[in-house]
Amino acid sequence: MSNTIRPTSAINLTHKLSLFSELWTQKKIADLNDYEVKLAKLKGEFVWHSHEDTDEMFLVLGGRLTIQLRETDDVVLE
Repeated sequence: MSNTIRPTSAINLTHKLSLFSELWTQKKIADLNDYEVKLAKLKGEFVWHSHEDTDEMFLVLGGRLTIQLRETDDVVLE
């Protein structure tokens, strides 16, 4: 899998996900302004953590992801 692509190229996320099987291992697929776009396969629970200097975006293609926030209700993505 290449590290980056041209910004004008379409990305087939299903195809990119088929290229690896490891869980919890982020794979960089593009750059977007000052951010890296990464894919990961998740299963089970993950230890709560935060990133003070950046934001994160989650797009769920299959299944369900529950994000537990400290000061508000959980966010469920399907």
